[in-house]
Amino acid sequence: MKPRTKRAAWIMAGIAALGVAVALVLNAFQSNLVFFFTPTQVAANEAPRDRAFRIGGLVEAGSLARDSDALTVRFKVTDTARTIPVVYTGILPDLFKEGKGVVAQGKLGPDGVFRASEILAKHDENYMPPAAADALKKAGHPMDKGAFAGQKTEKKS
Repeated sequence: MKPRTKRAAWIMAGIAALGVAVALVLNAFQSNLVFFFTPTQVAANEAPRDRAFRIGGLVEAGSLARDSDALTVRFKVTDTARTIPVVYTGILPDLFKEGKGVVAQGKLGPDGVFRASEILAKHDENYMPPAAADALKKAGHPMDKGAFAGQKTEKKS
């Protein structure tokens, strides 16, 4: 084999190996990608049924109920236009309360109940993700206008 042919073969093998590596990285990235949806989008069947996603909004007042095992909680997430029931088994974050913002990650069951595998409570009560803020704003929720921009707001004394 000529040196030129050997060099071409090594270059082609390197390109093939690089292609396989890129394909594996993209596949891992795609399988770990989690999208955010509002309750209105979930009710409109815009959320995937076969994979995990995040749902965000406010914990509906009066909807929080604990099962007898003390670890399973049921509550409703709302954007004031639509409401989605959520079931979660585990320890809730300290900041989790009715009427406050929450983001739950999990899957939507065939019965329309969102089965959360993780619950995230907001660190700063004045911040809200822009998508959730837009949904609440469209629904006419009476919140501080700075929170609707997805920005932190200063509390007035």
